[in-house]
Amino acid sequence: MRAASADESGRPEAAQGKGGWRRWVTIGVTVAALSLAAFLLYRTFSHYTWQELVDSVASVPVGNLLLAGLFAALSYLCLTGFDWMATRYVGKRLPYPRVALASFLSLSMGHTIGMAALSSGMIRYRFYSRWGLSNEEVAKVILFCGLTVGIGLIGLGGAGLLVRPDLGQRITRLGEPVMLALGAGCLAIVALYLVLAAFLRRPLHLWRWSFEMPSLRLAVAQVVIGTTNFIMVAACLYQSLAAFTEMPYLGIAAIYVIANVTSLISHVPGGLGVIESVVMFILKGENVIGGLIAFRCIYFFIPFAIGGTVFLLTELVFRARGRPGQEQPGRSTPAPA
Repeated sequence: MRAASADESGRPEAAQGKGGWRRWVTIGVTVAALSLAAFLLYRTFSHYTWQELVDSVASVPVGNLLLAGLFAALSYLCLTGFDWMATRYVGKRLPYPRVALASFLSLSMGHTIGMAALSSGMIRYRFYSRWGLSNEEVAKVILFCGLTVGIGLIGLGGAGLLVRPDLGQRITRLGEPVMLALGAGCLAIVALYLVLAAFLRRPLHLWRWSFEMPSLRLAVAQVVIGTTNFIMVAACLYQSLAAFTEMPYLGIAAIYVIANVTSLISHVPGGLGVIESVVMFILKGENVIGGLIAFRCIYFFIPFAIGGTVFLLTELVFRARGRPGQEQPGRSTPAPA
């Protein structure tokens, strides 16, 4: 992947004008997203007293909480695989502990901060640039991980609709043929990606960027690990809600896919209020608020607290060492996938 040349006019005024415009757009989008999150949270929780919320969370069985925590941990383990594959994609063989550290810190914080391409991308840049990756290679890592997220979400959604189209009907109120067609379409997209990885060796061009397809082995790994990640997240949500609803796991997985897509579109930080609103809208008449709060804490807030603390400690370590001895980004040695 490479960027086309920057503004060739060389006028600093034009660059400053562009930077100022983008900054105001970013601020505006952030304020709008936070306002939407606040509104959704108010609409979701305004019907409950504080004591009702506390009692609802306390009613989640300890066994379910422990299982939810286990599935959350397995999800973050899968997410380290995203970065591990991405560094191989750009031809860098970093030790797994380094990759796992950068992945967990960027995603545990990015999931809650929101706008993951920016928030987690900035944290990835701070680590990978220290370890010898160029700006272009870091951009490739971010893009590869984002693509793996999309593939995993599509794969889980498509498989769920084909296995249990009746649950899709219950959630969306659409007919079974539509559910089967949507499921087949999702899996067809995944299959097309694998075909392109197997046979397309020329770069794909999009605006100012060009993209090289990964090897077939890496693409298959993307599908497997990407889908497994969302299976684990849906299992975490299912365990959190199990005491409040009889909806089977595949139904909860389908609801999570819908909620996650909605949160990605809205750009609300961590899907705050969006996931809760979508789940409560679909599971009308079922008091699942305690499970949703538990899920939010287990999958988002606890990793955020751990990741934020470790991130601050790593920054202190790097500062104590003075300017870190960065490995100069040199020519990447292509690694067999």
